[in-house]
Amino acid sequence: MASSGNTALRAARQALGIRSQTALAARLTDIAREIGLRAEVSPRTVRRWESADAPWPHPDHAAVLEALFHRPLVELGFTPPWSDSQLHRAQKTSLPDKRFASGQGVASRVENLLPDSVATDFATITMSHRHLYWSIPASRLHSLVAEHTRLGIDLIPQVSGASRSILARAVSESGLLSGRLEFFDLQLPKQSQASLVIALRAAHEAADSLLAAAALAHMAFAPAFSGDPTRTDEARERLRAARAFARRGDANPEFNAWLDAVEAEVETKFGNTRQALSLIRHAEESYADVDAGAAPSPAWLDWFSPTRLAGFKGNTLLAAGCSREARETLAEVIAELPESEIKQKSIYLADAAAACVQEKNPTAACALLQDALDLLASNWYAVALDRIKQVRTTLRQWDSLPEVRALDARLYDWHITVNSLV
Repeated sequence: MASSGNTALRAARQALGIRSQTALAARLTDIAREIGLRAEVSPRTVRRWESADAPWPHPDHAAVLEALFHRPLVELGFTPPWSDSQLHRAQKTSLPDKRFASGQGVASRVENLLPDSVATDFATITMSHRHLYWSIPASRLHSLVAEHTRLGIDLIPQVSGASRSILARAVSESGLLSGRLEFFDLQLPKQSQASLVIALRAAHEAADSLLAAAALAHMAFAPAFSGDPTRTDEARERLRAARAFARRGDANPEFNAWLDAVEAEVETKFGNTRQALSLIRHAEESYADVDAGAAPSPAWLDWFSPTRLAGFKGNTLLAAGCSREARETLAEVIAELPESEIKQKSIYLADAAAACVQEKNPTAACALLQDALDLLASNWYAVALDRIKQVRTTLRQWDSLPEVRALDARLYDWHITVNSLV
């Protein structure tokens, strides 16, 4: 009589000498702590996993299961929730009695459902969206990227072999871009987290640890920017997980420098500027260690560079009250930043203005903020507007100055007001 339930997971557990579901739960919880996750696994969760209708594990649980068994979840009897309707159609029309094909990833093997070219075509569009991020309005691009990501999720069960990995990697990158647009450009943090979870799951399907690390690191921004000090541990946990995946993916010095910069920004948001500056110094050392033989960074890591690292440093120096050093650092960044990076330039102009306020120079601050608003007129960036408004609140003692009044007239014109509310 055939065994019922998820026999693949049960067999893998028993092969490791783990006799009970309770023992597996305890083992997985211990491993979670070892790799920097605060996830806990209960015996009830394991029972559900070993049932006939095993649910797809939470991303943290997925990472822990893979760390223990050293194999993808699909080989442990789990079916990804990419597209239930398409998956069920594929199973009914091809191999209803064979849900998994060894080494093939998600879903059952389907014969000639879609050609392999679908994966490369989809990846080409993903690459184009990445390039368009720097030049077209975020609201227009976001609708394209979000729909593209949804399409990719539907397509994953319909391709196989190497094409599935190519497609899943492109879906992960598309989800990551969607999450970045939602968080930084459109101020939709909850929606951003959902997109980043998609990016993480697709990275798992593609077995791409660096994309997983990027998604997890971006998940740290929401708690850090929330202004809620009780979410410190949440942000730090995401970064620990990101670093664990980066080590698994043999991240190069530049990628590790970016993780240092992200952690520095997180610590800055929670008021730990000394730790943040230490992380920035470590990132600078990582860049100094890069040699001609270093592995190249992923093509999608186009939001980071030595100049961007200096921008992180300027913001941290500003938060630490080192106004002169911050202003000088930011002036160099603004001068060195490529012309195409307009969005980021508006951030650096606002930070430089904040440094001028600390130095009691409202006239210079207003001039820099006007320059930032000029950039927003053609390249909307919600995070930059927030930064500008934060600096404006520090100018209250100079409200009567003509420069401040002119700034208010510009800050609350039709264009800025309408875009900030849409």
